[in-house]
Amino acid sequence: MPQRATLMEEQGCSVRVVHLERLVQARAGALSPRQLERLSALYRAMGDPGRLGILLALAQGEMCVCDLAALLKVSESAVSHQLRRLRDLFLVKTRRDAQCLYYSLDDLHVNQLLAVGLAHVEE
Repeated sequence: MPQRATLMEEQGCSVRVVHLERLVQARAGALSPRQLERLSALYRAMGDPGRLGILLALAQGEMCVCDLAALLKVSESAVSHQLRRLRDLFLVKTRRDAQCLYYSLDDLHVNQLLAVGLAHVEE
């Protein structure tokens, strides 16, 4: 009969050993506190269903607040509030055409983040 792993083996090391070369490599690749906070803010912003819905809509092309509000079935005020947050994080940008302000994804990286996330959940 096969032996079952103990709870300690399933959750972590059964022997306390620090692998110095792995620790050095991890420290060399570690983010600064500012980078870590910015990356965390990016994922928090994308983790909100409303903001994620906006980003996914904008991945199809630029839209104005009215378009987004109609698509997402929320108020224009709610969309504007979320867009402000997304702009602050450089996830969306604007383009003015006369009196209409159009929103789009800030750059290709945002589209890639969305595409990778979708590919992961569709596996």
